[in-house]
Amino acid sequence: MVERLVPGELWELFRRVVPPTEVVRPQGGGRRRAGDRETLAAIIFVATSGCTWRQLPPVFGPCWQTVYGRFARWSRDRVWARLHHVVLDELGARGKLDWSRCAIDSVSVRAAKGPLTGPNPTDRGKLGSKIHLITDRKGLPLSLGISGANMHDSLGLQPLVRGIPPIHSRRGPRRRRPDKLHADKGYDYDHLRRWLRQRRIRHRIARKGIESSQRLGLHRWVVERTVSWLAGCRRLHRRYERKAEHFLAFVGIAAALIGYRRLVTPIRA
Repeated sequence: MVERLVPGELWELFRRVVPPTEVVRPQGGGRRRAGDRETLAAIIFVATSGCTWRQLPPVFGPCWQTVYGRFARWSRDRVWARLHHVVLDELGARGKLDWSRCAIDSVSVRAAKGPLTGPNPTDRGKLGSKIHLITDRKGLPLSLGISGANMHDSLGLQPLVRGIPPIHSRRGPRRRRPDKLHADKGYDYDHLRRWLRQRRIRHRIARKGIESSQRLGLHRWVVERTVSWLAGCRRLHRRYERKAEHFLAFVGIAAALIGYRRLVTPIRA
């Protein structure tokens, strides 16, 4: 089970970002510390299956309190964001990222409670959170963010573009700016177009009342497909986490797994 959820290559990538932990107890005694690989497998199982922490099967070894405690500590240390960055670096170094046409979009999910939640205007005002993302031409997530469901999509464009980390290229310096950005009518604002032009990013943003909603389907369907890939992480179907950093951690885990699968299995466009 552990080797299936955390293959060798994924484990090597994770070891680059996980902080070292003290193994020897000063006072001596105590139980043997649970391995990081078994704990990571348990966290991925929770993320992909959608089960609660208390429902975690004992096959992984560490108890659910240990797994949750380490998940919270790694989330606080931004381990998942660093893992996503390392996976993107590997993709870029192997020439598997396409910066020519990137796309931006968002998706709302229901939420129980906690910060970065708000009434969802598309769900009869029920409490929800929104996941924002930018993907490359193949649908690989480059930048992620979360907000309340009542936050307008246009407010997420600038933070997402700034949030693209410097990523390795097959040749040349690191890169963090797409050649062109596609967006729907939710981003139809002149100040966003000016902001993108100042950063030498070409844009293709649908105009309200002028263009059909289907005009950008040829290039924007990849980000919608990525949203469906994120839904493969069942923990993201509904937000149960009270802490926003824990919900963002599951988003980062899902994005890292999408990138890792691209490393080992090519995706057909």
